[in-house]
Parts: sequence; structure tokens; C-alpha cells
Amino acid sequence: MTENFHFRHGWFFAIFLFCGAIVLANVVHYILFRVIRRKEAETTQSGWGVQKYLGRPARTIFLLTVALSVLPVVPELPTQYEDLIRQILIMAMVAALGWFAIGCIYVFQNAILRRYDLKADNNVQARRVHTQFQLFRRMLITFIVIIDIGALLWTFNDPRIWHYGSGLLASAGIASLILATAAKSTAANFLAGLQIALTEPLRIDDVVVVQGEWGRVEEINSAYVVIRIWDLRRLIVPLSYFIENSFQNWTRESSDIMGTAFLYVDYSIPVDALRQQLNAIVHPNPLWNKLVCGLQVTNLTDRTMELRCLMSSRNSSENFDLRCIVREEMTKFIQQNYPDAFPTTRFASRPDPQPDSIPQTPFAAS
Repeated sequence: MTENFHFRHGWFFAIFLFCGAIVLANVVHYILFRVIRRKEAETTQSGWGVQKYLGRPARTIFLLTVALSVLPVVPELPTQYEDLIRQILIMAMVAALGWFAIGCIYVFQNAILRRYDLKADNNVQARRVHTQFQLFRRMLITFIVIIDIGALLWTFNDPRIWHYGSGLLASAGIASLILATAAKSTAANFLAGLQIALTEPLRIDDVVVVQGEWGRVEEINSAYVVIRIWDLRRLIVPLSYFIENSFQNWTRESSDIMGTAFLYVDYSIPVDALRQQLNAIVHPNPLWNKLVCGLQVTNLTDRTMELRCLMSSRNSSENFDLRCIVREEMTKFIQQNYPDAFPTTRFASRPDPQPDSIPQTPFAAS
């Protein structure tokens, strides 16, 4: 009976110690992350995402650490079961550390990208940094996953696992040759992602024209680019397309852009008056960036005169709106002041010929 009491007492002590350690781990986790949340709330900008990305993996690491520390205290546990439980806990700890490392990558990304605002007028540097970090983040996560899998294998003490692993790696080398052809597009997109990150032909939030569609680069991942078209459709384009084909990038060096509005009028309209009216429309408009504003005769046909109104803006969206305003206001000005100067078609009538001048056609008498 005394032996049974000591056995129960030992289990009770182990359970009590385990529960106390869990409570302690949760209290430490709560206090630590509550302080972090308070520090993030005090900042004017959005936080680094420590609670979002590191809260759960940190809690898991605390609990696994508690379980590993309490495991030797468990009384009279068979060796094979103790080794099995320890192996499971160690593997879970390695996986949790990998999870925590991936969360650290996201926190580091947020800490860096918060300095670069994509909503700024001249956001070339911000778009460059956002694009590079988005691509490198995926590569780092892949690297951590591979290291984590290797660490999981290292937790086993059985040499047979390494023997099987060596055979698996040899088989993977042969299989990689077989899958190389099937994965040609995937490899091409991966290499294209590296080229895009280093050479920067396009970046996040760039304004591009691809396959005749105007839109902004919304996302660049390891396989394709998502372009948000002006009517809220999404154009999905493989990464390799941007390396192998030509496309228009309207914000490659700067978001400033020039746009045109064409007018087709009669030769009788005074061009100087239209030029003055264009300046009166564009100069006070907040959509104009105070760089370029002009009107020129760019073409002449047999019926009309082509006038090009050229104006610049901070970005393509504002320039589109400014061009629409110029078309409307210039048309209204012509209607009110020169209504006869719109393109007209002229017809000239020739007088009818006199009867005496009409040649007579000879015919045989019947």
C-alpha cells in the first residue's frame, strides 16, 4: 500500500508540476506580448505584426519547452514510451522553431516596408523595395522549410533513417532529371522572378500595359503576376512573359506622365485663342503638375485641322481625368465662341448643261 501511495504521489507531483509549468508559460507569454501590443498601439503607423506572426509559434514553443522539462519527472515511465514521447516533442519543437523563424521573416518585412509608403506621389523607391522583399521573402521561407525538414531528420538517432534518406536523395537526383522537362515552365518562372527582383523591369504598384490592357501590378509571386485592370478585373500573367516579351511600364522611373487630347476643327478657327483657353483650363487645375501644357497643330487633312493638347500630371490616373476635362472644356469653348469651326463637309454644285449643247445621237429613219 505504501508503494502504491508513493506511485500515486509521484504521478500527482508530475501532473502538478506540468500544470504549474503550463500556467507559468502562459503567464510569461501573456505579459510579454501584452507589452508588445501596447508598444505597437503607441506608434502612429501600423505595428510590425509581432502578435500576428509570432504569438502562436511562441506559445507553442513555451508549452513544448514545459513538456520537455517535465518529462524526466514522470515516475516509472517505460523507457520505450519515454523515448517515443521525447522524440515526438523534439520534432514538434523543431517544427515550431521553423514556424517561429518564418514569422520572424514577416515581422522583419513589416519593419522594413513600413518606411516605404506605396501611396506617396513619387513612390519609385517604395515600389522597388516592396517588390524585392515580396520575392526574397518567398525564397527565404522555402530555404527555412528545407532546413527545418533536415533538422527533423537529424532528430532521429537511428542510422537506418539516414541510409534511407541517402537512397531517397539519390532517387530524387534521378527524378529531378525526369521532372526537369515537365517543370520547365516552373523553373523558367522561378528564374524570371530572380531576374525581376534584380533588374526591376516592373514593381509592385507599377502602371503597365500588357496585351492591350491598362492596369496596376497588384501582386508578384513565384509563378505569376496579378495586374488589377482599371475596371477591377484581374489579369494573370506568368513571370516569364515579362522577360520574353515587350510591355509598357508607365512608372519605370517616375510616376509623372504626359497625356494628349486631340481636337479636329475647321481651318477657320484661330489657334492662338484655343491655346490661351487651354492654359486657362489646365493651369488652375489641381490635377496638373505644373510641368507641361501646350497646344500644337499636328496634322492637316483635306477637311480638318488636327490640334493636340498636351498636358502632364503626377500619375496616369490623374492625367486621364485631366484629359477628359480638357476635351469637355475645349469643346464647350468652341461651341460657344466658334460654332462654325467644327469639321464640315462642303459640296459644290455644277450648273445644268443647256439643251443646245447636248449632242444629238444619230439614228436611222424607220
